Amino acid sequence: MSSAPVNREHEFALKVRRALDERAAALPAATTDRLAVARRAALARKKPEAATAPVFVPAFAGAAAYGTPPASRPQTSFARRLLRAWPLALLLAGLVGIAYWEDMQRTAELADIDAAMLSDDLPLNAYLDHGFNAYLSHAR
Repeated sequence: MSSAPVNREHEFALKVRRALDERAAALPAATTDRLAVARRAALARKKPEAATAPVFVPAFAGAAAYGTPPASRPQTSFARRLLRAWPLALLLAGLVGIAYWEDMQRTAELADIDAAMLSDDLPLNAYLDHGFNAYLSHAR
């Protein structure tokens, strides 16, 4: 697989960054201060992302509606019933563990993205440039 498009995109991004850095020095101090205040206000207003949790429904939730077992079948002991439920309990514990692990992975990925955004080298003036916003919308 060729990486030529990736290299061209990377070179273009470096050119855009270099041009934005050059133009940033020409902006008045008042504009830079207003942008810094607006960025801090936007970060303060950002609401945390609502976390979703999986909902588990018992597999045999309506099984009792069909009545009691026939009288001709012998009653099983509590220990035997517990042994029959053991694989289901292991499966349930495994599913809960997988859901927890995936949630932790997603949280870690979101934290990495947030940290990268907040510690970005991109100057504040880049957000004023309409061409840069168009580049970001096409890059997605």
